[in-house]
Amino acid sequence: MSNDATRLSVEDQEWPMRTFGIEEELLLVDPRNGRPLPLAEELLDLDRSVGLDRGFTLTAELQCEQIESVTAVYESLADLDKAIRAGRFHADSLARMVGARVVALGTSPMPVAPHTTAKPRYSAIAARFGLTAFEQLTCGCHVHVAVSSDEEAVGVLDRIRVWLPVLLALSANSPYWNGVDTGFASYRRRVWKRMPAVGPTEIFGSADNYWRHVDDLLGTGVLLDAGMIYFDARLSNQHPTVEIRVADVCLDSEVAVLLAALGRALVETAARQWSGGEPPPPISVTLLQLASWEASKSGVSGELLLPTTSRPSRAADVVMALFDHVRDALADFGDEQWVSLLLDRVLTDGTGSRFQRASFDATGLHSEVVAEATYRTHSADGVRPAPSLRGQIPEAG
Repeated sequence: MSNDATRLSVEDQEWPMRTFGIEEELLLVDPRNGRPLPLAEELLDLDRSVGLDRGFTLTAELQCEQIESVTAVYESLADLDKAIRAGRFHADSLARMVGARVVALGTSPMPVAPHTTAKPRYSAIAARFGLTAFEQLTCGCHVHVAVSSDEEAVGVLDRIRVWLPVLLALSANSPYWNGVDTGFASYRRRVWKRMPAVGPTEIFGSADNYWRHVDDLLGTGVLLDAGMIYFDARLSNQHPTVEIRVADVCLDSEVAVLLAALGRALVETAARQWSGGEPPPPISVTLLQLASWEASKSGVSGELLLPTTSRPSRAADVVMALFDHVRDALADFGDEQWVSLLLDRVLTDGTGSRFQRASFDATGLHSEVVAEATYRTHSADGVRPAPSLRGQIPEAG
């Protein structure tokens, strides 16, 4: 992913449109009982035979029960929205050919014994990390936002770190684990934290310090390669982007677009602060870990830690603090009104975790949780009680 625009000085007060894209990890499930199916390779074989000109690509992941849809690079929320929906639809169309469906769930509500994808890297991860890797059937949503240099990127990482738990709370979509209600809104976060080099980072201060830290981690021999630098946000190994990795995959594709809009606005706001010499908030990693724990526990249904104070506040107040923090960047990109409306929607209706629990409360069946989630994954309006805001998603200005 690249940013073709030339950065302007802070004094100009005119800001080019940062490009962005999304990676979504999706579960493959049996439509008859909701259990995950190890059919990723079959889907990818079918996909290679299609040869479409499209705004996404499909790739394998650690487990055969999941597949990843990676969008192309876009400037507008509307174009990104189309690519996300197209990727879900195409993956699901292929899945139907082999008797499966694709669903956007952070973890499986149904019991599953995952199968590691037959690739050398994944086999090495499985051999080294044992049960931790074997149980790692989790689906996240990664937002890539273009940056102009490693120095800008690290300036961004240092300034967005305190806000990332709020993105986790907004995306929470994994309350169940192998047929059990975990008591968490995002149990994916708890499972994911078992892997090394996962979570928030200290303030780096410079690109040299960032890469020195990465070299130190790799030098321990614990990690197999740089791809296992699983920070909540990191410099991408393949693109000139900051990669925000904290979120669950979103049940509602509109919420995935919301994450991208907020992620881009966070990066833009942080880049402006870095350019203007504004120091990053001096919050410790331990406090950020607690903020992420609270976000994974309650989503937007309870309290979150306010990033500026690390003290508990109503989730709605913390979400609006994020909105106020990035409001100028959202306005400059033409995204402010739509993001405001969708944040109100999420705060009122809840995240995917609430919808999953409502499905189970109504039926008592985890298979019905998967069935309703599958419908919602691919529906423009889903089963939400209010109409979609899709027609209002901003085009590029």
